[in-house]
Amino acid sequence: MISVEEARRYYQGAESSHDFDHVLRVLALAERIARQEGGDLEVVRAAALLHDIGRAEEEATGADHALVGAERAREILAGHLPEKVEAVAIAIASHRFRSGPPPATPEARALFDADKLDALGAVGVARAYAYAGARGRRLWAPSNVAAAQGDGTPDHTPVHEFVGKLSHLPDVMTTATGRAIAEERYAFMLQFFVRMEAEVRGER
Repeated sequence: MISVEEARRYYQGAESSHDFDHVLRVLALAERIARQEGGDLEVVRAAALLHDIGRAEEEATGADHALVGAERAREILAGHLPEKVEAVAIAIASHRFRSGPPPATPEARALFDADKLDALGAVGVARAYAYAGARGRRLWAPSNVAAAQGDGTPDHTPVHEFVGKLSHLPDVMTTATGRAIAEERYAFMLQFFVRMEAEVRGER
């Protein structure tokens, strides 16, 4: 429905935590999940490649990037089988963690889980620090400070993001395959932040 190179152009200038490298990682995970759990791989590929195309508009206007992306996908894929185009749009519209309709199709569940999995494990650690660094936030602060509520202050560090959001991602997985991957990635991430605190305190 859309090639990697065609999709790449929609992500020019995206920040590193949601750039085209993120899209390609989500694509690989979504295909892996769909092969195990079922679903139309053509729909899964198109949805993964286009799932974040609405982010620039969200940053500029505050509009929900998942809904913006779903509408743009309908426009980009016009001319393909309508039922497949709509399946792509449904998957994109329901891929958000905090809002949007729940993922109700196999393709939507594969995309949802893949997108969340990219926030866990070694890649999740790297993304959390890339995001924090771009916003001038500290490397570490005690996890019980007020910033743990996610108020966007410099004290909201990657460890607060882990405690407040990322550590809960294994619980929201919608497929058995996604859950298994999430649990392993979560264990690695937890070990990293435990080690990080020990090093900051001079204990290791």
